[in-house]
Amino acid sequence: MSDNEGEQGPKSTFSTYMAEAEQLFHKGEYSKAVEGYSTALLLQPGDRNCLVARSRCYVKMGEAENALKDAEASLKEDKSFFKGLYQKAEALYTMGDFEFALVFYHRGHKLRPELQEFRLGIQKAEEAISNSVGSPSSVKLENKGDPSFFHKVDERKKARPKSLTHLLKKDPSEQSQKTPKSERTAKQLLGELYTDKEYLEKLLKDEDLIRGKTRTGERLQDVIMSCISYLDTRTEFWRQQKPIYARERDRKLLQQQWNRTRNRPPSDPNLCVLKNLEEIDTELTAGNTKNGLKKARVVLKTVKGWSDKALPNKSEVLGNLYSCIGNALMDLGNMDKALENHFKDLELAQQGKLMDSKSRALDNIGRVYARIGKFQQAIKVWEEKIPLVQGGLEKAWLFHEIGRCYLELKRHTKARDYGIHSLSAADDIGDAKWQLNASVLVAQAELKLGNYKSSVLHFEKALNQAKLLQDDDARDAIQKALRETSEQVFQ
Repeated sequence: MSDNEGEQGPKSTFSTYMAEAEQLFHKGEYSKAVEGYSTALLLQPGDRNCLVARSRCYVKMGEAENALKDAEASLKEDKSFFKGLYQKAEALYTMGDFEFALVFYHRGHKLRPELQEFRLGIQKAEEAISNSVGSPSSVKLENKGDPSFFHKVDERKKARPKSLTHLLKKDPSEQSQKTPKSERTAKQLLGELYTDKEYLEKLLKDEDLIRGKTRTGERLQDVIMSCISYLDTRTEFWRQQKPIYARERDRKLLQQQWNRTRNRPPSDPNLCVLKNLEEIDTELTAGNTKNGLKKARVVLKTVKGWSDKALPNKSEVLGNLYSCIGNALMDLGNMDKALENHFKDLELAQQGKLMDSKSRALDNIGRVYARIGKFQQAIKVWEEKIPLVQGGLEKAWLFHEIGRCYLELKRHTKARDYGIHSLSAADDIGDAKWQLNASVLVAQAELKLGNYKSSVLHFEKALNQAKLLQDDDARDAIQKALRETSEQVFQ
């Protein structure tokens, strides 16, 4: 919110109108939200956050020109205001000015490279430009912005002969070729089902067999491929690498500890521990799991030997180490020991009333339970975590995972409901990846409930996101599911 808030009208009144308009926006009542933001602007003219918020409403309503006016007004005092840059790019994209939208997505990305909204904006603008090639009326290049952006787009198009608008069928033999590392992971995640997967892949090599048909007339090749596809999908879903938001949260916790110990003497134990924690995190993030685990265990032993006086935040540090050890053990497939360490992290967090640490521990315990197929336990733990959720990305991830567990348990209504919550959170932050995941979850749940039209609509939304992300595997799988679901509708 701008610095001049409160110069006109009571501050609480302005804040109240903003809050009410925000609620209306999230409910999809965009016209009423516009009224609320407009009233707020009467009390505090030129508030840039309010202008951006109203611009978002106009985009949703299809009033791109009004959206552009508000976005440009928000940039009047500060051309580097990143929210205004993003909103201007969104308005231009809505108007079909993809080239200029790309310029402003790039400007925002240069200023705030850590924000995925700008990266996704660049992707969708480039995709739109690529799709509009050959349509001269859609190209509106002028001597503005940075023309090198468009040159880069052209170069990428030349280097990428495959079009996202065509289905590409992969050779089954190519699909079965995997690296040793991915094979080990698949064995851990599938357990006894891995033997079935190997058997099915062997059957595919029998050319005489796969030409045959089942009693119901289905081709054996199609049946076998659908079974393998299911197992691959299951493997990929439960390949729970540490979520992005969780890595960011852990870095934030680490940074907070650094800030608290910045003025301590060089020999202070805190500095030594924090340095080791950073090194452990680097090892684990880089995939050097065994090295990270070994170092974490050594540091844990050392920290346990220190007094609370020498290390005032000893419980916090111990919890962090247990978390690192638990994650490393989970990656190595030792789920029992992983669970044991994450519960120690949880116990310390509850004793010290450390809410962020508690959220982290519940997060990890749920992931272990999900990995080993204890979906009900995962749901119980993750639902306990819901009140602790802070960011939109965390909401999208958590609601999706709970929904997937309900889907595995064949509780399809609950799966759909959580899928809708996940989709709403992903829509709020404009995250295409989680819009894709959540849409697929809702579509699958609706399909199981017999709501075929709704299922088709959500599969179509997921397909659009897969194209935007240039995820060919997801696109092909969704197109297949969409065809099958559409057939159900017509029947």
